[in-house]
Amino acid sequence: MTQLFYLKECPSTNDEISQFLLYGNSDFTGLHTFNQTKGRGQYGNTWASTAEKNLAYTLAVKTENFILSDFTFNYYTAIVIRDFLANLTENIVKIKWPNDIILKNKKIVGILIEKKKINQHTYFIIGAGFNILQEKFDAISNAGSLLTQTGKRFNLNDFTSRLHDYMVERLNNIPSEQEIIDQFNQNLFRKDEISVFEIDKKRQNGIIRYADEKGELWIELEEGMKSFYHKEVKLLY
Repeated sequence: MTQLFYLKECPSTNDEISQFLLYGNSDFTGLHTFNQTKGRGQYGNTWASTAEKNLAYTLAVKTENFILSDFTFNYYTAIVIRDFLANLTENIVKIKWPNDIILKNKKIVGILIEKKKINQHTYFIIGAGFNILQEKFDAISNAGSLLTQTGKRFNLNDFTSRLHDYMVERLNNIPSEQEIIDQFNQNLFRKDEISVFEIDKKRQNGIIRYADEKGELWIELEEGMKSFYHKEVKLLY
């Protein structure tokens, strides 16, 4: 059973989803708005969104329905969203470790997954902000939208409905952990390419080789292979 709710405006769909879980017993409960005023990103970052141009979407699923580790669940969520957008736009879409979605070198989706205990159940709260119709971004921003990157205008309601159905379908059919790791690495942004990173406030050249099951990214640097957790390294492209 699945439900999808709508709010005309809210601070954060990840925060507001709780009230919709208190009275229902759905395995998949979705909430969306086209006007999120205080969106949150990973590790305390903010997610700014222009009203009626973009989508803030949250899907709550009970953790008891999954046997994946938290890291692998995060990977799989990124894979599902990547696949949805690649199919929809017929473009190459990549995953920037650990959980940004990249289309033609611009970030179009940010993902924030949290675990919360609500009404005696523990949930994965999957939050995702999609840039869809926004045309202008900060001059130094790495952000783009489906419109800026493909030239296509998508109907927000239709996009949301299709996304929700796709998420539910894919989360009902989980592959093995190894398949998830393999798929994540196959779609890893700038994998096996020379890139510039900021490490300990210094710039270094390196090559992303793979992400592992512990959530770490392995980069080949001049001194050899080294693994990093998020916020220990910044990809500068």
